[in-house]
Amino acid sequence: MAQIYDHYKNIPDFPEKITEKKKKPKLMAVVNEGNCTGCEVCVPFCPVDCIEKVPREKYDIPIPPVQIRFNECIGCQICARVCTQLTWDAIEMMPTNKFEEKYGIGITESKHPAYGIPIKS
Repeated sequence: MAQIYDHYKNIPDFPEKITEKKKKPKLMAVVNEGNCTGCEVCVPFCPVDCIEKVPREKYDIPIPPVQIRFNECIGCQICARVCTQLTWDAIEMMPTNKFEEKYGIGITESKHPAYGIPIKS
């Protein structure tokens, strides 16, 4: 019977307490909003509590996807693992330098502002 649940062995435990970012991460969690069902399974697993629903006004759909507050993300990969194991594989981990280049957002060692600093071109 134990083999039926083997696919759950890679799912981490819920964090015992919420912590804060201490340095700039090497990886960033990026939600593919088109693939996210808005189930919020990833939310309670985040050790820094940086995942939230996209505001309803953005899409005007019954269940909006989630989004990452990038400057709070520590790159731990837990949300991506949980999403892959329990739902739809809607969260990808991206090297921070590639993320900054692709989205034009600078990630700092501070958690403010929550969505990063726009990089001027």
